[in-house]
Amino acid sequence: MSATGEQYVVDEHGNRVAVILPLQEYEQLQEDLHDLAVVAERREEPTVGFSEFRKRYEQ
Repeated sequence: MSATGEQYVVDEHGNRVAVILPLQEYEQLQEDLHDLAVVAERREEPTVGFSEFRKRYEQ
């Protein structure tokens, strides 16, 4: 097992074909993937400057 905890499944030729990793690490990767998908989905939305954000927040 490596330092990060993943293990590999290999085929009959010794090629890595799958990985086994701790559930907590898998769940974190899933969450990160979801966050990246949301960012990609919203990348064309207009931005709001800090002063405008602060004005809206204080209302």
